[in-house]
Amino acid sequence: MSLTIILNGQSRTFEGLAPSADVEAVIAALGLKGDRVAVEYNGEIVRRTAWGETRLDEGDRLEVVHFVGGGSGLPG
Repeated sequence: MSLTIILNGQSRTFEGLAPSADVEAVIAALGLKGDRVAVEYNGEIVRRTAWGETRLDEGDRLEVVHFVGGGSGLPG
């Protein structure tokens, strides 16, 4: 059982995920923290509250942006 989607423009297969897996399962499989991620599904932004309800099919497109904090540490 596996799911193949287009993730950030590249084909990616997730072994162990069913073809009807949801966005939340993919984010978990990527090892990302949900509070630092934005997801676009087939061209539409998906609210975090809808990740568990948003089912994926083979070939669907996900764009995942992971936010990181920090900075240069230099003044102004």
